[in-house]
Amino acid sequence: MNENENIQFDCSRGCTITRKEDDELVCVYRQGCCKLEDYDYLKGVHQEQFSNLFEVRFKNTRKGFYRNDSGQSIKTGDLVVVESQTGHDLGIVTLEGPIVGRQMKCKGIDPDPNALKKIYRKAKVYDIEKWQEAIAREQDTMIRARQIAVELGLEMKIGDVEFQGDGTKAIFYYIAEGRVDFRELIKVFAEEFRIRIEMKQIGARQEAGLIGGLGVCGRELCCANYITSFKSISTSAARCQDLSLNPQKLAGQCGKLKCCLNYEVENYLDAQSRIPKVQEPLEFEDGLAYLVKTDILQEKMYFSYEKGSLANLYPLDASEVVEIIKMNRNGIRPESLRTEEESGAPEFISAVGDDSITRFDKPKKKKKKNQKGKQPQGPQQGGEQNPQARPQGQPQGMKKPNGNKGSRPGQGNNRNQ
Repeated sequence: MNENENIQFDCSRGCTITRKEDDELVCVYRQGCCKLEDYDYLKGVHQEQFSNLFEVRFKNTRKGFYRNDSGQSIKTGDLVVVESQTGHDLGIVTLEGPIVGRQMKCKGIDPDPNALKKIYRKAKVYDIEKWQEAIAREQDTMIRARQIAVELGLEMKIGDVEFQGDGTKAIFYYIAEGRVDFRELIKVFAEEFRIRIEMKQIGARQEAGLIGGLGVCGRELCCANYITSFKSISTSAARCQDLSLNPQKLAGQCGKLKCCLNYEVENYLDAQSRIPKVQEPLEFEDGLAYLVKTDILQEKMYFSYEKGSLANLYPLDASEVVEIIKMNRNGIRPESLRTEEESGAPEFISAVGDDSITRFDKPKKKKKKNQKGKQPQGPQQGGEQNPQARPQGQPQGMKKPNGNKGSRPGQGNNRNQ
């Protein structure tokens, strides 16, 4: 059997699971599957105050910071058993060293080691076996939980289920528009699954981050890649960027407005602060120029002498438009826009023939016909000259007319009568 057939990829936890021939289960950390992965740019730097601090990753985007009290040497990629509110949990170490302190500061967590939970030990084979048994129950538990929620008539959706490493507790991630009274639901869940229940509400964007996927840009979803705090997004972000207010194009996989709409808003607002508002056409000596479109990032404004026409556009910098508006207010009309560039429309170049495989070949030269062996004849009687004879002063390279086909002799010769 191929070795790759025994490998199971658990992308929600960022690891691969392989069972050896002696039935031993091996779990290996795989960074390529890790959501919200952080690059350790301080790798190899040692600081004593952060030597026992580690970032431990669980399912999907859930992470935590722990201190090592086990006395064992722990490094990135190790499976560790950590302290939990009830029982213990199992996770994968994703960061170590000084970078952990910077991540804690970024997320507003107290760097005091005494305030952090403990790492008990490295995970043993028994711990990994029990962990995998709990993971195998997650899918069936989620389907059954959705059925129970529908039977109770609750307006909520169970998005995901995460079991604790010891299998005694499960976190149910749910989505709801408003507040949900799930006290009865928790009782039913506890009787059905015989475990401790924790309900955690998430939004539509967080659900998309848990599930993951690819966006229309072809890259991994930002919410599954690096976004941890979701800011409110409104249609004003699309308006200031001159985007079409098409819900199908502006909405992401979560059904909400795309998070990337906020990425360039500040740049557009900064550029718009230097672009004047043109409410009336500009006055020139040869007529009125109407604003047709504006390139915000390049700070260029395109005008046309024909209202609403996209032909013969003349670009002007925003600073030039400000000066022209001031001149018009003072009763001064500048010269024509036609004295500048004739047209600001983009030039399109045809690419027909660019893909021809013979475009790099040298053109073949045409061979000249061999005229050797032909002697010129003297003039005929009556002052007429032979059509095939070359007149005096005619260059040698000039083509001789063919008299057999009845063609006219050279200019200056008489026709046979």
